[in-house]
Amino acid sequence: MIRINKYLSICGVTSRRGAEQLIEKRRVAVNGQNIDRPGVMVDENNDIVKVDGTVVKPVADKYYILLNKPKMVLTTLFDPFKRKTVAHFMKKVPTHVYPVGRLDYDTEGVLLLTNDGDLAYRLAHPKYMVKKIYLAVVSGAFTTDHSVLIRKGIKLDDGHIGRGDVEILFTSMKYSKLKVTLMEGHKREVKQLLKAVGYPVRDLHRIEFAGLKAEMLKPGRWRYLNHLEIQALKNLVGL
Repeated sequence: MIRINKYLSICGVTSRRGAEQLIEKRRVAVNGQNIDRPGVMVDENNDIVKVDGTVVKPVADKYYILLNKPKMVLTTLFDPFKRKTVAHFMKKVPTHVYPVGRLDYDTEGVLLLTNDGDLAYRLAHPKYMVKKIYLAVVSGAFTTDHSVLIRKGIKLDDGHIGRGDVEILFTSMKYSKLKVTLMEGHKREVKQLLKAVGYPVRDLHRIEFAGLKAEMLKPGRWRYLNHLEIQALKNLVGL
């Protein structure tokens, strides 16, 4: 018998601490029953454990995959409404891998998937200050004054103070194209920051995550990370 949070960690879903958060959100089920306590014990040989509806099992090998996520695809492995998820593109991967953080349904771009739970947890946690770079299109003429406001910080829906660097790539009376760099990364942060200064996002594309880029990948295509890329990610978060 083993504690559920440790079991999820050795399955490559997330770290033990990250597992506790999944459990609190009732995203974990044991033998068909959702659980809400990290102290639940499971029989790793007989019990069936699912996360977001997908069965998870201990992993022998770790995989690291870079996907150029298309728009209108959910950053999850299961959707009860049968919408397309990133799992659709992972069918040829020999084991379950899980997205690191999230990209909105209507956002395209760089997404890392892995079964290395400790690495995934650190890369997604705001305290590790992992750089994320986006290209955003907004209506109207965006100015440097608005960039200053975002750099100083704006309160987000979750109560955190979001901030980022905004570089104006193009601006006109009709629309502006911006390069937005974040170092923490909260839910829908780019959209919240730009909307707060009066510029709702019309189009959003993540072009870089933790130094990874998908320049050579068409939307929906993926590749394995090489050894140097994997080591760079681990160095970035102290593993």
